[in-house]
Amino acid sequence: MAERVPSDHSSVTALRADLARSGGTRRPCLRLPEDAAVEAGDVVRLLLDGTTTHARVESDATGPLIRGAYDNERLVRSPREGENRLVEWCDTHDRGPGDAVELDELDPGFCYGLRDPGDRVVYDIPARPDESLRGIAESLRE
Repeated sequence: MAERVPSDHSSVTALRADLARSGGTRRPCLRLPEDAAVEAGDVVRLLLDGTTTHARVESDATGPLIRGAYDNERLVRSPREGENRLVEWCDTHDRGPGDAVELDELDPGFCYGLRDPGDRVVYDIPARPDESLRGIAESLRE
């Protein structure tokens, strides 16, 4: 069952993040702060306006970043098959490269929320998947 937590709750760590260009494209990507509890290759949940999306953490010469957020983990592996919800979020909030955003660390290394600076959001934080079931699913994928 999901836990409901407001962005200003004492258990939430708000991190300043920036939107940047994703490589040579005009699409925005989310440039993560160095103190975010993530590593390149991690797949995290990114909550966007009440919707849970999945995103892969990547890294380049500047540091960790997220290039897109998708409806499920399969689409994270095959991003051309799905809609990039991070781009949609940026369009809806009129945010783009060079703009600052708040990245709320809801469950370090697993779940984060994105919001406009100064906004208050109530998140439905999903539970972590059962690790034994996750291991079985990953072995079937290989």
